[in-house]
Amino acid sequence: MPPLKVLDARRVAALAALVSAVVLPMALAASAPPSPTLHNQAAAYLGWGVALLILARCAHQTPPDAGRSAVSLMLALGLVGCAALASALVGNLPGGIALSGFATIAAAAICVCAGCSMAGSATVRDGVLIAVVANALLSVVIACVQVFAPGWADGEWIARTTTVGRAVGNVRQPNQLATLLLWGAAGLVALIACRDNLLSSRPARVLPWAFMAALMLAVMLSGSRTGMVGVAVLFFWGVIDRHLPWPARMLLLAAPLLYAVAWLGVSAWSGTQGSGAAFGAAQRSGLDNVTTGRVLVWRDALALIASQPWLGVGFGEFNLAWTLTPSVQRWPEFFDHTHNLPLQLLVELGLPLGLLVVGLLCRALWQACARAWALEVGQGAAAHAGAVMLILMGLHSLLEYPLWYAHFLLPIAFIWGLCLGDGASPASAQTRIGWPLAAGGALLVGAFVLLWDYQRVSAIFAPPEDSAPLEQRIANGQRSWFFAHHADYARITTFEETSPPTLADFRRATHFLLDTRLLIAWANAHARAGDIERARWIADRLRELKQPSAAPYFAPCSDPAVIDKPYQCTNASRTFNWRDFK
Repeated sequence: MPPLKVLDARRVAALAALVSAVVLPMALAASAPPSPTLHNQAAAYLGWGVALLILARCAHQTPPDAGRSAVSLMLALGLVGCAALASALVGNLPGGIALSGFATIAAAAICVCAGCSMAGSATVRDGVLIAVVANALLSVVIACVQVFAPGWADGEWIARTTTVGRAVGNVRQPNQLATLLLWGAAGLVALIACRDNLLSSRPARVLPWAFMAALMLAVMLSGSRTGMVGVAVLFFWGVIDRHLPWPARMLLLAAPLLYAVAWLGVSAWSGTQGSGAAFGAAQRSGLDNVTTGRVLVWRDALALIASQPWLGVGFGEFNLAWTLTPSVQRWPEFFDHTHNLPLQLLVELGLPLGLLVVGLLCRALWQACARAWALEVGQGAAAHAGAVMLILMGLHSLLEYPLWYAHFLLPIAFIWGLCLGDGASPASAQTRIGWPLAAGGALLVGAFVLLWDYQRVSAIFAPPEDSAPLEQRIANGQRSWFFAHHADYARITTFEETSPPTLADFRRATHFLLDTRLLIAWANAHARAGDIERARWIADRLRELKQPSAAPYFAPCSDPAVIDKPYQCTNASRTFNWRDFK
């Protein structure tokens, strides 16, 4: 076969691998309880494992300074990974949760190294751009179905939206949908800038505008205020980047206008459909309670930092510490993250280590953007788009926790690596395929192990035909490596009356997400053990949350027919620290 055809075949394989790694994990709508996103995350590990195996053969180059450029980011990831293990070895975080966190961080580090080592490959650059654009355009279709034809969303191919008139995509979260759409807009601009010959005909010049208009429509349908900020970022990029050709630059400058036109058009449409057809952006346009929940949880996180400044609460322990610490005004929802990445690192790792990690991440972000922006021609537009995607993810991470999902973490880690590797000379690059093959194989094995292990707990909540009895399924799930806490939760909440759990049964379940059922069961277990004060302390925290589902639990306290009031009707007379419940 002629060498040119071999190269073409390799290029097609590399492009297909990158598109699959980005698109498939975010396009999956089908899920299995108890986690609605586990299949998406497993698909991300699987997709990037396959991508690394293919790219190692088709497009792998190692610039001489690739390793040095990523030192800050790799050190930050290494410190967080060590903190995850230490939280189990020295603290009380269950080993399965700690190992899961460590493995996720290790996967991100692999993608950073892979991106950094492949920064000189035009094939990889094109593949990433095509992947984010394809992913965004597919999400446009899904978003339109969720808003304009919600009956078509079957939950298997297209996820059902949780709010009428608001698009969530198959990632099931409006802000995450907005971010991936904005990535697509950045990728579209870079493709246009790098391929001026694509705009030689009149239809070709119209198509990018149609795509950008569709993307802005879907961002608006998400009702995401984070998305609105992202549209402003695109506009700002168009203002400052004088190296972009005018056709691409005009797309960026027109983004807010296209967003506004989409708003007016959908607003007019909803007016003809009756009050039940109000779209999500209009529902969330008011400024009241915009960030009330986040502000309250940020305040509580700062209080935890003040009380435990040196070592923090421990990796993965924010939910437990926050739930069991008194709060003057608690938002009536359960938070397992601070919804702010720097604050999450500070409260869990402590000020010394947390500030070091945040500083390293900021330095790595600055390095990536500086290296990308230093490129003006050739791959410059693609590099600029990568830097904008990093900035968009950084802004999103100040308000939520998208990086806790592998289908967002792994692609942005790869893009971050590409930006850190910018400026290397492809001519001086060396071809090394050994470590990418090993890394891709590790991700593949990890994906299959994750899915196999998850089936053991998923069978508890969605039993297949001819499945074992519930107690046996729970016992099998409690042997899970990564998800045993879900099986413990099922055991506690299902058999609380027939076989009351002991305090030992709560060893793992309380470190994942404390909710109303688990708090009530935990307080009851303390009461049965004779530790009434700790039981009352837990009940006091639940009372602060004002959860409607807890009303039957507190009903006897206001019922005059109940003479002997149960323990939850009296406040705790002792003060406890959350660590007293280890």
